[in-house]
Amino acid sequence: MAEQEIGRVTHYFGKIGVVAIAITKESLKVGDTVHIKGHTSEIQQHIDSMQIDGKPVEEALPGQTVGIKVTGHARPNDAVYKVTPD
Repeated sequence: MAEQEIGRVTHYFGKIGVVAIAITKESLKVGDTVHIKGHTSEIQQHIDSMQIDGKPVEEALPGQTVGIKVTGHARPNDAVYKVTPD
């Protein structure tokens, strides 16, 4: 599996298990797989849904900040990679 960095975590909302990701490259779509990596973070998961400003969206473009529910703990500045099949 190949990975390409597409953004950074800007905030982690621990009580609801959601990360805010600032998209800097490429686009991110529902159905994509992301890998969030940091000093103590290691999360890889499929995106089932995402939101911008509390509204569901199917795709996030560079320059947008999107929220997604995650299965683990992330921290601000963790790198976010989109996982693609080789």
